[in-house]
Amino acid sequence: MGYRGMKAAAGPAMEMLYQPWIRGEEHIPAEGAAILASNHLAVIDSFFLPLLIDREVAFIGKSDYFTGKGVKGWAVKRFMTAVGTIPVDRSGGKASQAALQAGIDRLRAGELFGIYPEGTRSPDGRMYRGKTGVARIALATGAPIIPVAMIGSNIAQPIGQVIPSTRHRVGIVVGEPLDFSRYRGLENDRFVLRSITDEVMYALMSLSGQEYVDVYAADVKKLMDTEKITAVEATDRLLAQQAGSRPAAPVAAPGGRPAPEVTVPEPPVDDPEDEPDGDAAAADDGAEAAGKSTPES
Repeated sequence: MGYRGMKAAAGPAMEMLYQPWIRGEEHIPAEGAAILASNHLAVIDSFFLPLLIDREVAFIGKSDYFTGKGVKGWAVKRFMTAVGTIPVDRSGGKASQAALQAGIDRLRAGELFGIYPEGTRSPDGRMYRGKTGVARIALATGAPIIPVAMIGSNIAQPIGQVIPSTRHRVGIVVGEPLDFSRYRGLENDRFVLRSITDEVMYALMSLSGQEYVDVYAADVKKLMDTEKITAVEATDRLLAQQAGSRPAAPVAAPGGRPAPEVTVPEPPVDDPEDEPDGDAAAADDGAEAAGKSTPES
């Protein structure tokens, strides 16, 4: 079953069950190339955004989704393939270039391409430093970058839970397109790439209301795994190391800007969340219990 088939078959039921909401969808063009740059809170991020917009969009996803074993591995691979996920080897360098090139090819064909600038899911719901791949793609193609903030997907599907809960509605807030054509031809300037990336992350922070941490999420996860510590402990260690090597004032937002005064967006007030009845709540409790699995990175 392909992208459109999956959306047509599962979309209506998923919308009725989970009642996701979206704000600002008018910022996504009806045609032409655009990069959808999103924060990354849960595996279901790659499903709910395509579900709620009219155009087809392909997101980058870690190659591990396509190499799992057993029934679960087969199911994840089928799902990710069906929603158009492009596998990426996150070891970096040439290993990651193929996925970025696939995104560039989509954009040059006038299609939508989705990317998570943080490079991996947030380990604790906070926003982490963006990687510059999104800037490289924007400068290579001239496509605008549209910031897309996922809201509450980490609550509906915490790390390690396979089946999302219906108790918390997932939201999406789409921001205005960002045009970086003024930097065309400067794709090899690392300061320009960092500046663009920080501007994208600041826009995402302004939409999502997340707290910002000026370290890479992948480094935090690696330290959590090796030292068996929490995300907060890992970030504290990494920030302390940064302060020791290059003393500076704490960074409250990307690019060293002041943090935007925003709160986490709420579902539309004219479309209140329905309280599940006893049977639905019991079913959801059972789904959550069944959905518990080995945590994924």
